[in-house]
Amino acid sequence: MKFVELHGERVAYREAGAGEALLLIHGMAGSSATWRAVLPQLSKKYRVVAPDLFGHGESAKPRGDYSLGAFAVSLRDLLDELGITRATVVGQSLGGGVAMQFVYQHRDYCQRLVLISSGGLGPDLSLTLRMLSAPGVELVLPVVASRPVLNVANKLGSWLTSAGVHSPSDSAEIWSAYSSLSDGQTRQAFLRTLRSVVDYRGQAVSAINRLHLSSGLPILLIWGDQDRIIPVAHGYAAHDAVAGSRLEVLAGVGHFPHVESPTAVVEILDDFIATTGPMPI
Repeated sequence: MKFVELHGERVAYREAGAGEALLLIHGMAGSSATWRAVLPQLSKKYRVVAPDLFGHGESAKPRGDYSLGAFAVSLRDLLDELGITRATVVGQSLGGGVAMQFVYQHRDYCQRLVLISSGGLGPDLSLTLRMLSAPGVELVLPVVASRPVLNVANKLGSWLTSAGVHSPSDSAEIWSAYSSLSDGQTRQAFLRTLRSVVDYRGQAVSAINRLHLSSGLPILLIWGDQDRIIPVAHGYAAHDAVAGSRLEVLAGVGHFPHVESPTAVVEILDDFIATTGPMPI
């Protein structure tokens, strides 16, 4: 983990490798740690930068703007600080929405776009996240995500596992994200971020009608066919909306393909980069 100060606020990021740059953007309530299984493999051929977005992980959690546009600006500033002028931008879940906003605002920085189980491509979303966006949740979360409650749930999970009860393959990553909400500052930043893109009806921000503006940009979509948070139908719809895009659907995989099937994701990414030229400036 490395750290840099941007506009008076600390940004944490992981960086490894050399060569063509890859910018990896994590999802809601996540952190750069979500890329732990793919970063070592990717860094053998590329310069990989994986930041903790503001409000997440070890980055600062200011009382400020947590919109997609604000995230995109902070990522541009980070690339400038690191001397990176162009990158293949990879975003997962919320990070996909941030990645699309980044392309929209800072197109000249983008060589390719990779969306993994991406948000921002339709309204459908898990009931849990829709409920968490509701007014008054900030009064409930400190109780249901408190450390004593999490400790009890962890013990129960360990008991079920030892009893041979297996949970879905993406459950560990979802639980890690939920556990992060035991911290007050992280919880406040999470709610600001969530409410900037989600309401009780689902995702409130969609890029599907602006995807045509990415003409000429190589686009790859990766989805798990068992995604319980954002349905794979969004991947098919985006693929149909963007001529020349590539869609890879992984069987038996949930919302975190890069965690659940890292080797397949690395191979797909590597092939995509090898078979597409970067978008001309």
